[in-house]
Amino acid sequence: MTLAAIPEVLPTSPSHPEPYFDTMSPRNVTALVGKSAYLTCRVRNLGNKTVSWIRHRDIHILTVSSYTYTSDQRFQANHHPETDEWTLQIKWAQKRDAGVYECQISTQPVRSYSVTLNVVDLSDNEDLPESERDKFYSDVPTATILGGPDLHVDKGSTINLTCSIRFSPEPPAYIFWYHHDDVRKNPPVISYDSSRGGVSVITEKGEITTSYLLIQHADLSDSGKYSCSPSNADVASVRVHVLNGEFNPQYSSRSSRISTATRTAPSFYAYFLNLGFSNIGLRKLLILALLKAIDWPSIFTYLISIFF
Repeated sequence: MTLAAIPEVLPTSPSHPEPYFDTMSPRNVTALVGKSAYLTCRVRNLGNKTVSWIRHRDIHILTVSSYTYTSDQRFQANHHPETDEWTLQIKWAQKRDAGVYECQISTQPVRSYSVTLNVVDLSDNEDLPESERDKFYSDVPTATILGGPDLHVDKGSTINLTCSIRFSPEPPAYIFWYHHDDVRKNPPVISYDSSRGGVSVITEKGEITTSYLLIQHADLSDSGKYSCSPSNADVASVRVHVLNGEFNPQYSSRSSRISTATRTAPSFYAYFLNLGFSNIGLRKLLILALLKAIDWPSIFTYLISIFF
């Protein structure tokens, strides 16, 4: 096999369009050690040709179409017909996975689109100066829980945690939530159908992926550290304090608004969720209502942005 390729080829004839690459797909991807890496190429006018992913350093065929041609089962190809995207997923990425990968179309000669993967270990960059660290993190998929590092809510209200994943070329394949209490050292993934009840999660995938964890009728036992663990980013955590009516001067105005809003309407959001309410814009409106403590001027502005 040869890697000699035409990197970016456009159709040469309107009646017989040739496959070509959309050059807007990212050429450089950064992933974290132990997380999934996603390399993507977008192929137009594929027709009856096939798409393969090749590892450049040893010219090893990793995938052809949706089939894996390597004994390393960490590699997997995914096709998204609606966007013409072919994604190579590398699970549990290691530093040795760094390098150049080629997305190839089975034309004669082969057409190829190269993507460079960087795999980094955050523990290796803790001593970087702040300016260099900010630049480093801007290229790495990053998870953040809003309102951290501490969130105070009243007993009986709804705990509403929002985890955002940024700087990810591909939405995470999954997002797990964990609750760390003082009893279990290795907590299981939060179960949405446990006997406790009142637990729901909604995830909106996109350029910025957001996962919302809602726990109704907060009790003292719901206190503790909560972690959001995406497939392609490091863990983000927040500590939740469920208070039994006592005053705490450390309350932030945001924490108070969330507590008040979710206490007065804890089942409002869950009602629409249980109905299978699928309109993304309006679902975000409901979440905004909880976060803004029913701040109707802001909601009215948001409605205008959706429909006009």
